[in-house]
Amino acid sequence: MNTLAMKNESVEPTAIRTWVEKRIIYIELTDGRIIGFPASRFKLLANAPEEKLKEVTLRLNGYALRWESLDEDLTVPGIVAGNFQLPYNINS
Repeated sequence: MNTLAMKNESVEPTAIRTWVEKRIIYIELTDGRIIGFPASRFKLLANAPEEKLKEVTLRLNGYALRWESLDEDLTVPGIVAGNFQLPYNINS
């Protein structure tokens, strides 16, 4: 009898698209999920004007978000894991 062992490989999520609406940053992941988080969860993004937030780009093959003018980088796996700098503010 042959038994196939299935590997439980964990693949870090990557983004294929990112955008900003009403100070919420969204990322679409390669597995189809869409995750959004308020800019207020990160120090440099919290006070950035909406126009600057919309300048977000994907870097490192979808593993990172980059705001060149704000000199801010966030990792997609960190976002998916909920690693935020600041606590959630209900008034965000």
